[in-house]
Amino acid sequence: MIEIRDLSFVYGSEHGSEQINALDHINLHIGLGEFVSLIGPSGCGKSTMLRLAADLLAPTSGSLLIDGNAPRMARLARTIGMVFQDAALLEWRRIIDNVALPLELERTPGKDRLRRARELLDMVGLAGFENAYPQHLSGGMRQRAAIARAMIINPKVLFMDEPFGALDQITRDRLNLELLDIVERHRMTILFVTHSIREAVLLSDRVVVMTPRPGRIREVLDVPLPRPRRLAHREDQAFRALVARGTDSLEEGFTDYGC
Repeated sequence: MIEIRDLSFVYGSEHGSEQINALDHINLHIGLGEFVSLIGPSGCGKSTMLRLAADLLAPTSGSLLIDGNAPRMARLARTIGMVFQDAALLEWRRIIDNVALPLELERTPGKDRLRRARELLDMVGLAGFENAYPQHLSGGMRQRAAIARAMIINPKVLFMDEPFGALDQITRDRLNLELLDIVERHRMTILFVTHSIREAVLLSDRVVVMTPRPGRIREVLDVPLPRPRRLAHREDQAFRALVARGTDSLEEGFTDYGC
């Protein structure tokens, strides 16, 4: 579903005198229906990779294809959805209107788009809050609305840029469970950015460990834990072993790069 070949990206400074190598020769294949997490230190290019895949940035070199097409074609075909760390809801619009916005932009009839928005709000546990405004919702509820908005176009691929990072642990655990349920029901391809190795192991089929900048892939960990998964699986020996291996890989990456 996603094919990344020899991908590099360089940020230029405002005046063009300084360049920052964010990603360096990334090669990664993500299969249909696979959940893959990116972990690594801040500044290693995890979010940059998502923005390249979502057509918010263009590669400096190399290629990235989604279902055989360039990211721009995938975006125009509504193949991809994006969830940011900040829910980025429009404060002057009701929650149902925020969720329905992508269909509104496509000129879907009002009755149809609101019906679909209600279905998704029910799926993410926000039934009854359709007419609330974003400022009246908790952080976790706002993120649920953002996930519903991203899913309203029925994307084949969902990009999630540390969507639960700003939440308290109890809310984060609950949204992890809800995301696991969504994965089981819809089997979308998901590329997920997190700083938590425990979260990555719980959610993912594979975990991509990245090096400090310039971001390279240091190791790809397979997560052969059975599904469906629940929070109690974090106490299993196999889960703990994977977390320990991922942690070691991150630490070794710092040592290799003299950090």
